[in-house]
Formats: sequence, C-alpha cells, structure tokens
Amino acid sequence: MAVFTSVSEAELTVWLNNYSLGQLLELQGIASGIENTNYFVTTSNGRFVLTLFEILNADELPFYLNLMAHLARHGIPCPNPVANRANQYLGTLKDKPAGIVSRLGGKSATSPTNAQCAAIGAMLGQTHIAGQSFSQIMPNPRGAAWRATTASLVRAFLNAEQLALLDSEVALHARQNFSPLPQGVIHADLFRDNVLMEDDRVGGLIDFYFACSDALLYDVAITVNDWCMNPDGTLDETKTQSFLRAYDAVRPLLASERDAWPLMLRLAALRFWLSRLYDQHLPRDGELIHAHDPRHFERILKNHIAAPQAVWL
Repeated sequence: MAVFTSVSEAELTVWLNNYSLGQLLELQGIASGIENTNYFVTTSNGRFVLTLFEILNADELPFYLNLMAHLARHGIPCPNPVANRANQYLGTLKDKPAGIVSRLGGKSATSPTNAQCAAIGAMLGQTHIAGQSFSQIMPNPRGAAWRATTASLVRAFLNAEQLALLDSEVALHARQNFSPLPQGVIHADLFRDNVLMEDDRVGGLIDFYFACSDALLYDVAITVNDWCMNPDGTLDETKTQSFLRAYDAVRPLLASERDAWPLMLRLAALRFWLSRLYDQHLPRDGELIHAHDPRHFERILKNHIAAPQAVWL
C-alpha cells in the first residue's frame, strides 16, 4: 500500500474535531499513488478522501486546493476541498500538511472505449476553459530544469541506447519554446486512474497535485498518451481522433497547436519516462510504493519519434 504515514482511527477522530463532518465511521488506506498518503474516510455526513502530503509543503498546497475549489464551483466534477472550522482547506496531521476533500463516484476505465475517450476529451476542454479564470500561477515544476536534473540522476541505470535516446530528447526539448501556444492551468497527470467514469460519462477528475501553469496542448498530449494508446505503445487513430474532436468542439485547437503536436507528444512521453525511471531506481522510503514500468513510456517515445506525423483531427 502506498501509505507513507500511518493514521489511526483515534488520531483521525481528534483531527476531525476541527471539521463539521460528523462522526468517523470508517478509515481505509488507498493502495494507489506514489506521491502522497491517501485514505478513504466515511463519516456520518458522507464519504471523503483524506490526503497527507509527503512532498509538497504547506506553502505550495494552497494553489492545488484553491484550484480544485475553483473548478468545482465552475461545474467540473473534481474533489471539493472541505474547509475546517477556521475556514482553511489545509491542516496538519502527524506533522504533515493534510486536507480532506469530497469523494466522487465512478471507477477508472482500464480499456477506454471511443465514447469514453471522447468524454474525457470534452471534459479536459471544459476544465481548461474553467481554469482560464483561475488567477493563481504555478510554473511547471517538471519543466526543462527538472528534466535535466532527473536525467542526470537516472543515467547510471541506463544502457548505451537508452542514454543516447534520453540525451537527445532532453536536448531537443530544451531548445523548444511553446510559450506562444495557448497557456493556462493544466492537470498534467490525467491518466485513466485519475478519472472516474460512470459508463460513458465522466464522474470525476482526481489527483490535481501535479497541476501547474503550462501550454494547454501539453495537457492534451499527456492525456492522449495514456487514453488513446494501443498495447504496443502506438497511437490508436480512432480513439485519438475521438478525443481530439471532442476537445476541439469545446476549445478549438489552433493551427500552431497542430504544428506543435508531434513534438508535444514526445515531450509528454519523455516527462513520464523520466519520472518512472526515477521512481523505479531511486525510490524513497515507504511501506510499499507501486512503481510503474518506465519501459512503457520509453516505447511510446520511440514510436512517436518513428512516426512523427502524429494522428490529428
């Protein structure tokens, strides 16, 4: 279980005295996730998710909590932070920053259909539009500097072919400037396991703790790289077009975004290849960390390089 900090029912009961959430009925650790400690919490007033933040500090967290509250107010189905009796979203539990949010219905789609890809494409477009009125800015913490640093840390674990690929891609994207593309707040991690589906309807978007300010197209590429992939790491043309057409119907894509699309897919693949390499080879202490296989995004990256005329609208 990806629980780095254990919380007992007695400890949580004391902490919940700061909230108007009723009596604690159940506390259950959540097995997924590699960044934070998460628990399902059931009280006499409803179902919630408790998060203890293991990496982000108290100064960084208001951006994410305020963003979720903003999106929820604008009709996006995302976790809505619960304010405590002092009207604050953020508290402290076991000497860690902690917050509690509403729990959403639905379940992750392991093998998305065309209709589900279209649904998440439309929802991502709606999220990007809703985020345009969010005033806070968070520069992407996993931008060029992070890529260079992380690449230097994982080099020792790669063979010669992998090193050549990594070095060339990091250098290539360090030379790019995507700032002229439409910018805004992005989720930056909208994988299938961060979306709750109710049949073909999006029931919820979760885990906003990689959200940042960046090119909106980067968010599209990250999402397509997970939702619209064949098992061999190549783009599924039908699913990709279903996704992009639904997104475009909500936020029309520009010609400049079309031109940037092949490189953006590669950048999105590189980002997750790097983070998975780091998580696999340099894990931090915890009860158990579920590290994803980095070879998956290595294959995706290679396929994007081999087929630069990426599927578009």
